[in-house]
Amino acid sequence: METHLLTDIIIICGLALGVTYLCNRFYIPAIVGFLFTGMISGPHGLGLINQVHVVEQFAEVGVVCLLFTIGLEFSLENLLQIRTIALVGGTVQVLATTFTCAWIGTGFGLEYNQALFFGLLVSLSSTAIVLQILQRNGDIYSPHGRMSLGILIFQDIAIIPMTLVIPMLAGGSENATSMMPLAIKASVVFVIVFVAAKWFVPNALYQVAKLKDRELFFLGVVFIGLGIAWITSEAGLSLALGAFLAGLIISESDYGHRALGSIIPFRDLFTSFFFVSIGMLLNLKYFASHPVSILMAGVGLLAIKFITSGIPAILLGFPLKTAILTGTALCGIGEFAFVLLATGFKLKLVDSEFYQTVLGISILTMIVAPFLISSGAKISEYVYKLPLPVKLKTGLRKYDDTNDGDILFNHLIIVGYGLNGRHLFQASKLAHIPVRIIEMNPETVRKERANGVPIFYGDAAHEAVLEHARVKEARAMAVVISDPAATRRVVETAKRLNPSLYVVSRTRYITEMDPLYELGADVVIPEDYEASVEALNHVLNRYLVPREDIEKFISQIRSDHYGLLRNLTHTEQTVCDLELHIPGTDITTLRVHKGSALENKSLAQLQLRKEYGATVLAIRRGPNIIGNPDGDEVIMAEDSLIVMGNSNGVISLAEMAKESKLIQS
Repeated sequence: METHLLTDIIIICGLALGVTYLCNRFYIPAIVGFLFTGMISGPHGLGLINQVHVVEQFAEVGVVCLLFTIGLEFSLENLLQIRTIALVGGTVQVLATTFTCAWIGTGFGLEYNQALFFGLLVSLSSTAIVLQILQRNGDIYSPHGRMSLGILIFQDIAIIPMTLVIPMLAGGSENATSMMPLAIKASVVFVIVFVAAKWFVPNALYQVAKLKDRELFFLGVVFIGLGIAWITSEAGLSLALGAFLAGLIISESDYGHRALGSIIPFRDLFTSFFFVSIGMLLNLKYFASHPVSILMAGVGLLAIKFITSGIPAILLGFPLKTAILTGTALCGIGEFAFVLLATGFKLKLVDSEFYQTVLGISILTMIVAPFLISSGAKISEYVYKLPLPVKLKTGLRKYDDTNDGDILFNHLIIVGYGLNGRHLFQASKLAHIPVRIIEMNPETVRKERANGVPIFYGDAAHEAVLEHARVKEARAMAVVISDPAATRRVVETAKRLNPSLYVVSRTRYITEMDPLYELGADVVIPEDYEASVEALNHVLNRYLVPREDIEKFISQIRSDHYGLLRNLTHTEQTVCDLELHIPGTDITTLRVHKGSALENKSLAQLQLRKEYGATVLAIRRGPNIIGNPDGDEVIMAEDSLIVMGNSNGVISLAEMAKESKLIQS
């Protein structure tokens, strides 16, 4: 059996890899590719999978992971930022879709409880597909993106009461009284969740995070998630509800983003099995025998959801274009409709024919939805050509919850809040640059957040953590952590999410420079070389090298990625080496500024050896070098004098090169 299971997993992964690759080439979401994979490999397709029931068990784990991550991504603070859209718009969309579809269902002969169940299924949209496309198109913070996001959040919350209502719909009036004990249990669970979210979980995760052990932190997150899911299941509620509550508990702590980053790979794996299993459930023979009815029902439901999803935008005063774009984004049926449909089928609320019909319609709308979202702008252009009222086209804009105060653009992300990170933050404050700081020390995060520092806990190597820091909208990122392996992961992830991001990275090790540049870092600052540059700065300044020359030289060193310091084969001897053989004598270069006391004077007039104990060894004038100049040589502005003499005389002469006064000859 183990061999058969391994064979099935290999078949699913290999087939999914090929199908989703083709889907990606045509800009079709990977979820649709997983559905196709299930159709092809399932018992109603080519029959390649033997352990279908095991795949379904993986799918159940996928649902738990999916709801857990939704809970992690969900935040009461985020909901408050778009509260009007989520509460008003979401309520209108769900109720309008549910009752419209229920009314139509009764017209086709469904019982009232079945028709209401059908309406609940259709009211849900695909969070995964919509957000993926909105993020890909850069529309997540546009008016229709915020509108869609608010409604999707409301739908995700509405799944919870829907799961409680479905057993009552299946049992009719006989089951109404049995809902009271369940409601009491649910209330007790929510109280436990509130207490855990307020006190227990944040402190427990804080103690685990202090140990800075990635594996231990991950085990703690899994234990909390599965533990709360088990408690809700024992109370008579669903595992999915428990997973959502577990995610919500952790999200309200300082460690939600790191937990999300840790769990995402497992979510992606198991949710792929979830969508593959959905594709396996579709009976292709049934679909082939009822193509017209399923296609017509699918088109009709797309039209209904387009209208019911666009109406909230109009009611909230948004322009007609926003309503059209929102309608096209939300017209498809979502992944949780499959979860509710399976629950209704198990409770015998619907028969197999209803099950296959709704399954076919749902999969059809999920396949078509990405193309409709991409066509939203063209549809709005066509509609705007119609003779419609001006107020409808422009909108009333009664509400303006789209201005999220936490939305950042062109900000700086600082990874690490040690000494360098603190200095960067203070300098950014002085320059009025918006900043987000990512730090792995929970004690530092707790202390600095209390002081108003925009810092949060997380591993910046995880996509979810960087996305929370709005890496796609950031202009620059400074990685100032001491772990070279972690630095490489952070740079690679950040540049993959935002190729235009300007990344500055610190490293202690010279060998890390080239790998970081290969990963996309724009500037790598090695501590040893930078210390050498700073020492060189002071040394050259002590030897009175012109300030502008020092800065130019150091700039060249840095622009060449410290190539001059890294290549130790340059051993050419310079005039400055003479100093090693003449004790007590300084040799330096002086820049003659315009208007100084040296300008337009000959060496004979200046009498430098008599007055200052200094001798001009050479004069650099542009590209030319005048070696061992005679007394008639006239000094001109911007000349560089290579001077040898005692320290006091050289210092006095350097001051004269800057001063704007005449000397007596």
